[in-house]
Amino acid sequence: MLAVVGCALLGYWQFERSQEPSREAITNPVEDLANASALGDMLAPGEYMPQTLANEAVTATGEYDPGSQLLSPALSPEGEEGYNVIVPLVTDEGVAVIVNRGWIPEATTAEDLDTLPSGEVTVDGWLMMPQDQASEGYSAMSVPEGQIERISPALLVNEWPYQLYGGYVALSEHSPGGAGSTPGLSEMPPPPPETKITWNFRNLSYAAQWLVFAVAAIAFWVSLMRRELADHRSEGAGPGSGAPGSASADEPQRSAVGVEAD
Repeated sequence: MLAVVGCALLGYWQFERSQEPSREAITNPVEDLANASALGDMLAPGEYMPQTLANEAVTATGEYDPGSQLLSPALSPEGEEGYNVIVPLVTDEGVAVIVNRGWIPEATTAEDLDTLPSGEVTVDGWLMMPQDQASEGYSAMSVPEGQIERISPALLVNEWPYQLYGGYVALSEHSPGGAGSTPGLSEMPPPPPETKITWNFRNLSYAAQWLVFAVAAIAFWVSLMRRELADHRSEGAGPGSGAPGSASADEPQRSAVGVEAD
């Protein structure tokens, strides 16, 4: 039985080693931002944002419109209630990029935050899909003035006097107006990419071999037990335990001729 357990454990170990995370799921946010693409090269104003662009590192240049800053109810990564701070970044073409500056606790207000930088700035961050009703874990049924239910161009187009890009940019910590330069503001990084598994077939074959060894060990053990049981029964029967009416091997046999003679 120890051999079976050992083979099973070794097989499981090789099976675990055969599953490797895809290289696409191993990312470095700093490297991503260093290779960020201009938002305007990826998406046209008013264009539907495809899911394939989600979490892409992007850059955008424009001027903040601090008078249009809004709060959107949201949960922090730790589950604490609060708000995302969103503001339009207006480009030279008059098109606005929806920027999520970061997250603040519920007790904090937008007035508690430092003033946004004036003039033209270049920001970087991650392009995110528009939020739906369940994006942040809960949705406010009604929000007061100065707030928006969720970060969605479909809602913000009625609040801001600009044409909007699809999706929004989650600002990196070190961008102008981001968490790194604004006390009380926490960065809201993109969610980690979905982990995809690639199979290492060499380790998978090793796992299969150990499984075969475990089955063989069980078969050998069953065969051994059956043989020992058969030997035990044979010993228990003892000599002279043949079937009733059978002649002993030592008993003289009368020939058929002798019978006729009698």
